[in-house]
Amino acid sequence: MIKMTEQHLLSQISELEDDITRIEEEAAKKEASAEKEVEADWDDKINTTKSSYDTAETDLKEATEKANEWTKKKNKLTSEVKSLKKEYANLKKGKSKALDKKLTDIEKDKKTQIKKKKAEIAALEKQYEQIQRDKALEEGVDSGETHM
Repeated sequence: MIKMTEQHLLSQISELEDDITRIEEEAAKKEASAEKEVEADWDDKINTTKSSYDTAETDLKEATEKANEWTKKKNKLTSEVKSLKKEYANLKKGKSKALDKKLTDIEKDKKTQIKKKKAEIAALEKQYEQIQRDKALEEGVDSGETHM
């Protein structure tokens, strides 16, 4: 009886070992099938996303470069605008001062010329008055001689 039991045990062990082999083979088939299923489900998504990622990364790099260029341009233009604004203000101020000086010079020249002309008029008026007095005296002398 013991012998049968030993054979029975050995047979059971062999069957179990065969089951293990069968399980391992089935698992290997399932693993291969699972890998193919997962690849089918995920590879397209992964490849599409990778392509989009690469494109976005390239676009970001280009945008960053352009942003840097625009930042440099902005900084340059900001400095240039500041300088030109200052120059513009100085030119307007200079123009105003130049006009004020010219107008002041014109006014001074006008006053000087008018003063000179008024002095000439005054001198001529004195001469005229003197002539008028001399004439009146002369007429007075002439009329006095004839009346006597």
